[in-house]
Amino acid sequence: QVQLVESGGGLVQPGGSLRLSCAASGNIFSIYFMGWYRQAPGKQRELVATITSGGTTNYADSVKARFTISRDNAKNTVVLQMNSLKPEDTAVYYCNAALLTKMLARGEYWGQGTQVTVSS
Repeated sequence: QVQLVESGGGLVQPGGSLRLSCAASGNIFSIYFMGWYRQAPGKQRELVATITSGGTTNYADSVKARFTISRDNAKNTVVLQMNSLKPEDTAVYYCNAALLTKMLARGEYWGQGTQVTVSS
């Protein structure tokens, strides 16, 4: 059993910052990718940023230069630092992990989601 627990969402004014954290725990042997996705009302879930165990990052064009993803492999955590937030960043943000369990089964897991609202 694997759990991803997110924290750090909330309400912020345009131009402000928020920091999202996600901790993975449970029957984990190793994690390949960790990342963040988001889903706004009436829209499909979209990739925000991902990071490999080696530190290679990938960002959606809409968040480049504003968001930074980082990871602590020893603690199985991933952080998304969001700066210069815009109203269009409003969405539920989901943590994602592609991993290998201790039973050597590959799987993809999701957190429960955390709401980010950017509004004045």
